[in-house]
Amino acid sequence: MGNYIRFDWAMKRLLRNKVNFGVLEGLLTTLLGERIVIRKLLESESNQADEFDKYNRVDILAENSKGELILIEVQNNNEYAYFQRMLFGASKLVTEYINRGEGYDKVRKVYSVNIVYFSLGHGTDIVYHGKTEFRGIHNGELLELSPFQKQTFKVDAVSQLYPEYYILKVNDFNQVAKTPLEEWIYYLNTGDVPEGASAPGLEDVKERLKLDRMTKNELNAYYRHLDNIVILRDNIFTERAEGRAEGLAEGRAEGHAEGLAKGRAEGLAEGRAEGLAEGRAEGLAKGRTEGLAEGHAEGLAKGRTEGLAEGIEQANRQNARSMKAKGIPVDLIAEITGLSVQEINSLN
Repeated sequence: MGNYIRFDWAMKRLLRNKVNFGVLEGLLTTLLGERIVIRKLLESESNQADEFDKYNRVDILAENSKGELILIEVQNNNEYAYFQRMLFGASKLVTEYINRGEGYDKVRKVYSVNIVYFSLGHGTDIVYHGKTEFRGIHNGELLELSPFQKQTFKVDAVSQLYPEYYILKVNDFNQVAKTPLEEWIYYLNTGDVPEGASAPGLEDVKERLKLDRMTKNELNAYYRHLDNIVILRDNIFTERAEGRAEGLAEGRAEGHAEGLAKGRAEGLAEGRAEGLAEGRAEGLAKGRTEGLAEGHAEGLAKGRTEGLAEGIEQANRQNARSMKAKGIPVDLIAEITGLSVQEINSLN
């Protein structure tokens, strides 16, 4: 546990006092990169009646010397729709802090600073900045203000007219603080101020937010607050762990059933495909073998038949030549050999 009072407790009990504005001003100056002077604090949602919100969330609404609104919120535990919550909070301020009948040029600039002690979204940085820009969908050109608008609204870019959002994921910081902003993140995470810290506001933390400056009753209340946060986180962790275990068991059962069904279907399809391929290959090989044997037998039989016929014809021709040479009449030779008269006459 750190040597200094947690920031959310300080926001509830101490930082609303004007003498302690230096702490908030230091944080905002470091974060926004310009000197921030808080003129006054405005009504916010900090006094939650809900027991969960009492320990889970605290916010403070400030107005700076330029009339801009700055909503600072600390969130201890996960809220799945927190991004929408940020949008709602900033939009609500825009509509609440303009009088009916006033022109839109009176809309106030809003900064939404969100210090979260849970894993919000998916990212590896510890500080995120969101703003509104308009870019051409064909050429990517940034839409800018006209010279008249710049002069009238005293800003240089369209984004400066819209709410800006900052998210500080303090639980993800686990390194040596090297910059003023990292020094602040270190304090928000651990409750300690890094040795040699120079960030604006941290001197005020060391002077005004020491634990030993609290009375016994204040210290008891503070420790109860810390215990409640621990219990709150433990309950949520337990519920998540139980939910994960149940989900894992159900997922395994469903996965086993789906896997079995899918395996059977895929196995059947693969078996059919392999069987078809093997059957085709075997059929082709067998067909070739049988076809070769049948072709050989048919060719042999046909060759024998054709050879026999050709031999008989050659014998008849030879006999016809002999009889023709002995002077036997052609008609008689044709009758004996079966050759035509033309064939006999053509024999030498």
